[in-house]
Amino acid sequence: MEQHAVSTSRKRHAVCIPYPAQGHINPMLKLAKLLHSRGFHVTFVNTDYNHHRILRSHGSHALEGHRSFRFETIPDGLPWTDVEDKQDMLKLIDSTINNCLSPFKELLLRLNSGSDVPPVTCIVSDASMSFTIDAAEELKIPVVLLWTNSATAFILYLHYQKLIEKEIIPRKDESDLRKHLEMEIDWIPSMKKKIKLKDFPGFVSTTDPKDPMLDFILHVTGRSKRASAIIINTFDNLEGNVIESLKSLLLLPQIYSIGPLQFLENREIDRESEIGKLKLNLWEEEEEIQCLDWLDSKAKETVIYANFGSLTMLTSEELIEFAWGLAGSGKEFLWVVRSGMVDGDASILPAEFISETENRGMLYTGWCPQEKVLSHPSIGGFLTHCGWNSTLESVFTGVPMICWPFFADQITNRKFCCDEWGIGMEVGEEVKREKVEAAVREAMDGEKGKRLREMVVKWRSMAEEASAPPSGSSYVNFETVVNKVLIGSE
Repeated sequence: MEQHAVSTSRKRHAVCIPYPAQGHINPMLKLAKLLHSRGFHVTFVNTDYNHHRILRSHGSHALEGHRSFRFETIPDGLPWTDVEDKQDMLKLIDSTINNCLSPFKELLLRLNSGSDVPPVTCIVSDASMSFTIDAAEELKIPVVLLWTNSATAFILYLHYQKLIEKEIIPRKDESDLRKHLEMEIDWIPSMKKKIKLKDFPGFVSTTDPKDPMLDFILHVTGRSKRASAIIINTFDNLEGNVIESLKSLLLLPQIYSIGPLQFLENREIDRESEIGKLKLNLWEEEEEIQCLDWLDSKAKETVIYANFGSLTMLTSEELIEFAWGLAGSGKEFLWVVRSGMVDGDASILPAEFISETENRGMLYTGWCPQEKVLSHPSIGGFLTHCGWNSTLESVFTGVPMICWPFFADQITNRKFCCDEWGIGMEVGEEVKREKVEAAVREAMDGEKGKRLREMVVKWRSMAEEASAPPSGSSYVNFETVVNKVLIGSE
């Protein structure tokens, strides 16, 4: 693996802080590992609540013993709970905005007062934890914001203020929602075609002028302009036009595409090293060998992998429709049915489904090693909620997608995966077993599935090229961020 020495005798110290949700923690950990590989001392900051969950998942000593890669915590400001489930999203958003700055500043003061770690020289923060900008400005150190959604979602979020000014959102009343969502927007820079309101990353149907999610979007996008730089987990061939439009729109700070982070991590981090083995999953993990051994027994591209991520909530009816759709497809499947995923008590799959599919299906109730699963040659398709991490993992592994988004930027990702990038197909907004069955069969065996597979392999090749030294765009951008922003401004 490539090693990068920082060209100075002074050790740089990066404090990395993700938003406290699994889909934000994962890319920040990849980024932190890459900074560590370039000679930075890393302090990775989780909330107390998530730190507790990680230790429960991996063992009480899982985050100890790393001399130059250490873990600290701050409270999230919410009442403590021992329930191992996702926290209330709206309460968490409000609390991180209003309660986290003071304990974060206290942590930085403690780190700078200690003799066992170098002084903090930079902050790498999730864009949704924008209170870190205040702390960085006070210490006069650079702060780089990681945008964990696509560049396309970012540019759409930046235009929510204009949607409000044009009185498009919030809606005036509850009538005619369909007409509202079908409205075409033709003034977004870099969008080759008109985009409908229904393809924006969520929260455009509200009638509440004080909707907390709209307020949060405006808060985060507005404060992002004060960062030293913004980095986005994407690559130029995929979203280059959008990135150029973002640069023109914002002027400052500089924006850099540095993804997909999977490729940089795979190229530079030894997976068997002490740092390479670090995991920060919030759910208890199943034994990986059981899953991978099962996949080893399957023929090439014969298994459909289904996983709707860490935040998706299904109704019991949707769960059952997905189940019978998978059963009816006749395909072998690996399905992650996460604890707490179903809204209500009816989370147990029908006994008839279990008996009918016992010889060709594997159900997971814990955390699944998704990158390893998608990389397995037996996987032929990915039934997914279209989270940005999952989308990039699909590109990383060359696996076509069947898309069923739940909320937020997943809706935008579905639109572009299916209509622009040619790597996914829709299962339909309303879950019906017949549609699920047809989509699985088409993705695995049909002509459309073949075309999707060809396209995702092409995108994979371009993504790999973007991360390759010495001239890949994401590689060069990451080097620039490290050397000119995180180091150069000292």
